[in-house]
Amino acid sequence: MALVPAIAVAAPEQLCAGQLVQPGPDGRVLGHLPYIQVGASDLVPAPKGFALGQPCLIHRDAAPDLARLLHAAAGVPGVAGQLRAISCYRTIVHQRGVFCSQIGPGKRCADAAERARAVGPPGFSEHATGYAIDFGIRPSRGCADVDSCIAATVPGRWLLANAPGFGFELSFPSGNAQNVTWEPWHWRWVGNAITARGASRARAVFAVARYSFPASPAITDMTDRRRVAQVDRVPALPPKPPAKLAAR
Repeated sequence: MALVPAIAVAAPEQLCAGQLVQPGPDGRVLGHLPYIQVGASDLVPAPKGFALGQPCLIHRDAAPDLARLLHAAAGVPGVAGQLRAISCYRTIVHQRGVFCSQIGPGKRCADAAERARAVGPPGFSEHATGYAIDFGIRPSRGCADVDSCIAATVPGRWLLANAPGFGFELSFPSGNAQNVTWEPWHWRWVGNAITARGASRARAVFAVARYSFPASPAITDMTDRRRVAQVDRVPALPPKPPAKLAAR
């Protein structure tokens, strides 16, 4: 009798109490790829005044480009001083609290699958890498934090047009194949060129995501550098995403 080689199957992930989920063949859990928590020595504080509430720590390789982005934004009417950090680096323990706290009777989501449409499960969030930032705006002008309405605001439109010039790309565009809600507030840093300091390391972290589930706007080695030169311009309103992805 011929022997059939065994196929390794990943163990189920215990996300929250009573929420046991089997990873897919590619390692994803509920659409999200796994990410290792960055070491504390690679984290630095974001520029002063950027964070809202809790301190904003980011990967040291992303810090210079974030500072340049905020400096450029400071010179644009309608954008200056309005871009703030809702969330930056999160430990896996913190992510578990964020993810699990809104699951169950009387909560925002009935189960882990529903929650994962808008929040990465613990161990499966880009925030653990230190490269991801959730942007918000102040004053909010009626647009709640982590809501797709940011794409219709002047600061949000400026980000969509200019963030790639500073090394940031939008992780979860409208209609993404990961089935994650459109998140025009969530940007990850990969450097605007492979030769940028730290970019090769960041791109290695997000290699699977960038190949299988492309960002949009995304960064390639041919990113149009003219975007940086046009940071004083705010584009017209972008098209609305499908209704099922617009609500968080």
